[in-house]
Amino acid sequence: MTDTSQLHRIESRRLALYGSLLVLPSVFMLSLFAFWPTLATLWASLFSKGTSRRPSSFIGLDNYESLFANPDFWQVVGNNLIYAGVTIPVSIALALGMALWANARIPARAMVRIAYFTPAMLPMVAAANLWLFFYTPDIGVLDRLFGLVGIGGTNWLGQPETALASVIVVTIWKEAGFFMIFYLAALQTIPPDLKEAALIEGAGRWTYFRRILLPLLMPTTLFVMVNAMINSVKLIDHLFILTKGGPNNASKLILYWIWENAFSYFDRPMAAALTVLVLIVLGIVALIQFAVLERRIHYR
Repeated sequence: MTDTSQLHRIESRRLALYGSLLVLPSVFMLSLFAFWPTLATLWASLFSKGTSRRPSSFIGLDNYESLFANPDFWQVVGNNLIYAGVTIPVSIALALGMALWANARIPARAMVRIAYFTPAMLPMVAAANLWLFFYTPDIGVLDRLFGLVGIGGTNWLGQPETALASVIVVTIWKEAGFFMIFYLAALQTIPPDLKEAALIEGAGRWTYFRRILLPLLMPTTLFVMVNAMINSVKLIDHLFILTKGGPNNASKLILYWIWENAFSYFDRPMAAALTVLVLIVLGIVALIQFAVLERRIHYR
């Protein structure tokens, strides 16, 4: 009996050691590229901006207090909330609609899928340069089209009323095709028998979509929603090309402002404080999504 229990302990230790060795590479990579940079950023946010005459010193939470008292901070936060509030639902809705069409039995279905996914394959800088041909005042595609119906030229990227909306349009055009791939993959895993059974029971297309198809796609929707939320705070590429955050901060988003503080104003502690706030907000939203929405999605 003693020998059996001893063998059992040795086997348990062997399995624990084996499992630890399997996890060790992932833990090392996460520590090196996620945990340690996060802690270093948090620590850096507690210091003042250093100069050649006055070195950086520990100031606690003063950087955060300065941020909350800065009206530019609240304007950028407002811009990002508008940006996220429009791009996330619109991109998801368009992606679902395109996936439904690309999954249907239509002529040249492969070409339709390629056409939808092409914007996602373009680098963001290339896509932004492409859209400059649409937004250029007077000679751009949009102004030429509006000119046909007697509407004068508009400086789409140069006035506060339209700058952020113009950036939002580019993002939706770029991301909807990418999210479509996930919906298309999910649609192809749904058995066609479900639709046939629903039609036999007298359900219409809208009822089938709302009561059967949409609930089955909710795990994919949650995944896409998390990715879209992350994308909404990491936009920086095409702001360089399109607006540079202007005019008068009208299209400036949080990551672009972090870059400005770090590399234009050389205020690394303030950029670190902004980064910490972004990480906290993303963590809270992710917890809400997975703790609340995932239970409803999987009917727990």
